[in-house]
Amino acid sequence: MKFKAQDKQNQRIENITVLHLVVGVDIAQEVHVASAVSFRGIALGTPLEFGNHREGFREGFNQFERWIQDLLSTYKLS
Repeated sequence: MKFKAQDKQNQRIENITVLHLVVGVDIAQEVHVASAVSFRGIALGTPLEFGNHREGFREGFNQFERWIQDLLSTYKLS
């Protein structure tokens, strides 16, 4: 039986629990912006802006990773 794209998306959404952190990233040429929400769509923390510059590429993504780890710890999520 083939699944429609919507069915697959619904299955993924149903797998999100109270312990999940949902992160969305708006990707741009210069600066990316990330925001996080709870399983119910409630905003958590403040959005993060991080660069996509060749010289600071690693630094920007390390900042992104630290931001996620801080949110997981602050809100006791896994």
